[in-house]
Amino acid sequence: MSWLSRLFSSRKSAAQLDLAEAQQQALAAWRALPAPDLTRPHYQTRYIVVDVESSGLDMNHDRLISIGAVAVVNGVIDFQDVFETILRQDEVSTTDNILIHGIGGSAQRAGIDPPDALLAFLNYCAKAPLVAYHSVFDQTMIERALQRYLGVALQATWIDLAWVMPDLFRERIDAQVSLDNWLELFAIENIQRHNAVSDALATAMLLQAAISRGGGRGAKTPASFVDTEKSRRWMRRYG
Repeated sequence: MSWLSRLFSSRKSAAQLDLAEAQQQALAAWRALPAPDLTRPHYQTRYIVVDVESSGLDMNHDRLISIGAVAVVNGVIDFQDVFETILRQDEVSTTDNILIHGIGGSAQRAGIDPPDALLAFLNYCAKAPLVAYHSVFDQTMIERALQRYLGVALQATWIDLAWVMPDLFRERIDAQVSLDNWLELFAIENIQRHNAVSDALATAMLLQAAISRGGGRGAKTPASFVDTEKSRRWMRRYG
């Protein structure tokens, strides 16, 4: 059996997971939400900027520990519109890992039951476009957890600022660099590095810079950012 076959054969549907009735209702309500209109201007869009902390960097085997998210609504960060959750861990991550994200063993054991934590995240996001820096890791960790605990595929629109920013600010940095390089360039302070909400907030400020510059470059919608990312990825692969 190939690795792809093993991956799909291990997936379970929501019905197979025996979710409680309230959880099934919450999941159904989220599924019924309309898809976002990605052609609307940035200043009429609710973006959700996401960051995660995990038990390690192996996307195939490590576990999702926490999710932090900050909304950018119509171009503005609403500091009341913030999400944070810690998923309860049956097995606490290593001491070295805890030293990175600061979520101790007691906090991990006392976290929210994973299905409920993930349902809260879905309710917070609705169907808004999701934004991250080097989004593949965040996306993979969240989608693996959703499949494991809720039996659903997120199927959200993800926008990766690691590809969008170099296109908008070629005169400053026209390359793949770390998030910290961009934060330093724009003098954005990250209050607590490797804290999911703090990292999401710093990235949200970077998104605001992208939105502002995009308006003058013809990139005025979420769809335009998606197209920019696709073009940069294509050029990296074939250019």
